[in-house]
Amino acid sequence: MAIEVGSKLQGKVTGITHFGAFVELSEGVTGLVHISEIADNYVKDVNDHLKLGDIVTVKVINVDKDGKIGLSIKQAVDKPVDAPPTRPARFERQGGGGGDRGGFGGRGDRGGRGGGRPPQPNRLSFEDKMARFLKDSEDRISSLKKNTEGKRGGRGARRD
Repeated sequence: MAIEVGSKLQGKVTGITHFGAFVELSEGVTGLVHISEIADNYVKDVNDHLKLGDIVTVKVINVDKDGKIGLSIKQAVDKPVDAPPTRPARFERQGGGGGDRGGFGGRGDRGGRGGGRPPQPNRLSFEDKMARFLKDSEDRISSLKKNTEGKRGGRGARRD
């Protein structure tokens, strides 16, 4: 039987490494289940999910020209079609009233300007942000220079 991409097969775990597990399929052919293809959730250690000698159902996800076979355990599990998404929807804050506290509002600014990101049309490009940053930076440097130039000189400074 030729191993084809997309087919589901039974196999026996013959080796476990830090990056995945080797599964022996029919006729002594061995494929690799990468650690990212073991489970839907984060897998820190393969040994927490698989043991040597386990019989697992795998799906063939690729077959290289040199004979390497890529397998997946998580894709072999049939999921219900109407299942809710596994990732929860992002929480969006609605704009709230509140005082103007200066700064940028948002983070740590309880009840400030509505928090979160500005609406999409007001987003600046990277170049615009850099230009604004450079202008602000130059203004700050020039004001620092003005304030420190009169304070230099030590003992020979002017006296009023």
